[in-house]
Formats: sequence, C-alpha cells, structure tokens
Amino acid sequence: MIGERQAIAILERALSLSPAGQTEALLLAHDSALTRFANSAIHQNVAERDAELRVRAVFGKPRGVGGHGTARIGVATTNNLSDTSIQKAVESACNIARLQAENPDFCSLPEPRPIASPSGFVERTASFSAEERAAAVAVICRKSVEKGLTAAGAFSTDSSEIAVANSLGVRAYYPSTRAELNTVIMSGSSSGYADYISKDVGEINAEALGDEAIAKAERGQNPILLEPGEYETVLEEYAVFDLLEYLGYLGFSGLAVQEGRSFMKLGQKIVGENISIWDDGYDPSGLPLPFDFEGVPKYRVDLIKAGVANAVVYDSYTATREGKSSTGHALPAPNTQGPFPLNMFMQPGNSTKEEMVKSTKRGILVTRFWYTRPVDDLKVIVTGTTRDGTFLIEDGEVKQPVRNLRFTTSYLDALSNTLAIGKATKLESSGFGASRVPAIKVAKFNFTGVTQY
Repeated sequence: MIGERQAIAILERALSLSPAGQTEALLLAHDSALTRFANSAIHQNVAERDAELRVRAVFGKPRGVGGHGTARIGVATTNNLSDTSIQKAVESACNIARLQAENPDFCSLPEPRPIASPSGFVERTASFSAEERAAAVAVICRKSVEKGLTAAGAFSTDSSEIAVANSLGVRAYYPSTRAELNTVIMSGSSSGYADYISKDVGEINAEALGDEAIAKAERGQNPILLEPGEYETVLEEYAVFDLLEYLGYLGFSGLAVQEGRSFMKLGQKIVGENISIWDDGYDPSGLPLPFDFEGVPKYRVDLIKAGVANAVVYDSYTATREGKSSTGHALPAPNTQGPFPLNMFMQPGNSTKEEMVKSTKRGILVTRFWYTRPVDDLKVIVTGTTRDGTFLIEDGEVKQPVRNLRFTTSYLDALSNTLAIGKATKLESSGFGASRVPAIKVAKFNFTGVTQY
C-alpha cells in the first residue's frame, strides 16, 4: 500500500510541474493476488503490485471560464512514480493537449466538494496469504473429487487505492479491498457454478460454494432437448446481474441520453412497477467507492423508480452540457464511454426462489448467462446462452436438466413482465464496480435455439 500521505504527495508533485491552465492527477494502485485451479488442482498462483499515474492537462479558456470553449485537453500515463517519470508524464499530457482540436463543450475540471469515507478496507483481505487461498480451494477440489466431479475456478484478493487531485483544490483518497471465489464444477455434459464477492474475505465460505456448484452439476447430468420458445423463467441472481450490467452499459449514462442512444425515456414507464434500480457508492452492502475518478463525491441516483425512467448518471463534462452538477460517476480520462454506474442495486421483493419455482406450471430455471452480446441498444435486446445449470420446471418442481438454450430477448421486456422478485440479494462484480441483485421470475423469456450441450 502506498498510503494517503505518499499518494497525495505524488499527485502534488505532478500538479506542481504542470504549466497548464488546469491539471488533474489520478493515482490508481493495487496489490492483487490470484490462485487458479483446474482439473481439481491448483495450476497457477500469481501476485501483482502496480501503480498508475494519469495526468490530464487543460489549456485555453474552458467554456464559462472567461471564454467560449477553446480548451485543449491531453492525457498521459505512467506506472513509474519516480520524479523523472512524473515529469515526463506531465510533459506528455501537455504536449498532447497542445496538438488537440479545441473542445467547445468542456467547461472545467470539478471544484472540491466534501467527501465522506465509508469503510471499504478490510485488513484480513489485504493480508490474506496464498496458503489461505489454497486451503479454501482444496475444500472445493476435495469435495468434487469425492463426488467423481472436476473442479475449476479462481480465488482472488485485491487491495486498491485511488487518489485524485486537481489544480482547483480537489484532494481525495480512498483505500478498499475485494475478494472473490468462483468455481465451475463439471461432470460430462453438465456443470454447476457458484461465486461469492465481498470486501471481507472472511465472509467467503468455500464449503458452501462447493456444495452449491456440485448440486447443480449432479442435477444437470443427462440433459434433455427442449424446444425453443417463450417460457416462464426463474432467473437466479447470476443471470439478473447480466440484466443490470447491460442496462448500465447501454443506457444509464448521461452521454448515452445526450447522443440519443439510450433507452431511458425520462419520466416514462419503461419496465414493471415492481422494478426499482439505483446507484449508491456509499452503501456498505456493496463495494463502496465514495468518489469518482475526478474526485467528485458519489450521489445516490434513482435510475428507475417504480418502473419509471427517473434519472441517469453524470460526470463533470456531461453534466455541464445540460447545466447540471456531476453525480460523481466519471471514469478515468480519456473516456469516450461517458459516466457509468458502478454501484447498482435492484430493489428486492418478498419471494424466495423456492416459491418462484413452486408457482410455475411449466417453465425454465436459469443459473446464469454466457457470452451475451447486445443486438439493439434502444430496446436492450441481448443474445446469449444459458450455462452451468438450466432446468425444466413442471408443476412447481424442478424436474429435469435441459440442454443450454440460446436466447434473443429484450431485457426491458423481461423486467416489464417480472412476476416475482427475490427477498434475498447477492453481490456480483465486474471491473471497478459491483451490483447487488435478487433473483426474479419473468412471465415470458424468449429462447430461440438449443446448444449442443
């Protein structure tokens, strides 16, 4: 760990070297370790420590700061934190800026705002050893071998630091930890999946994860062929996470709305009234991150409220284009994707997965999706396949495993036809952020084909 004092000192050094009218320095550091296993044995154990300094230089007169949008912006990075490399990074950012076309929409780097500090760092995660990871993996591998199954997966731990400073007075620092154990248990034509993500590695129960994946693999043997079509479908949390990821990726960004490529028709009902989704970087039940990569504090944004498209997220650039304030959702510059919600939550309901299955006359139980790709951004039509546990439900019981199914369907339609929502939620993660989601039951989900397995 670099630590707050040294991290801010590095940023101050970068700012002091810049001749630009405005300058931002972002430090991203991580100390990560990973244990991979396959064929019920560990085959890789790696560790990495790295730190990246990213300098953004702004020349000219930004719009609203005594000018009419003559700003030129350049960004340069280095993972060498010596004085010489910091100076080179600053010089590169400035040289790049001088060669850029004028940006008429850029207003200014953000000014400082008060930032609270939720607890996101757990020491036992930061100090978790390779031997401890191996012991947890051994539990899953041993249980699998005893059942005549094969285990694969990964156990990772990470300590991260983010620090931001700019020439307008922003100074922010936040350390955090993350641990994830995931496994796929295989048996011939069947497989089962389970994972657990937390800032606290002590919450991970390797035995329970192994049991969950093993049960799916055993139950999924000798799958039958099921005809494609629309079915009542129970989506477990792993699959629901994919729904939220695509909503965030395709339409919850202020830039997506401004460019006319978002499904978010603000003020209009776009999904069922039982669906509410928000983003909250301070919620301790997620993976907290109190400010964005510009050093702006994160604000809770109620994205979909009782089925209505309510709001989208902004960074300083997209916010000023509409005369608004940033919601604290900037990604590291340079960024063509726009702001992004990294800490999403979906409102739980009052059902259990068992109750969802019991209420289904004939339908499908899906563990998770695989290889999903967007087909139509505005309708959020996505195609992909099921994986690691797909089952036929008949007369309120899980009867038989079925071959994995390809689907092409609108995620908005799925959320418009949601019949039940789970009372329990699960934390799922990708990239910088994480989402907490429940399982759901939808009235119809369009399966368009059958895979070989």
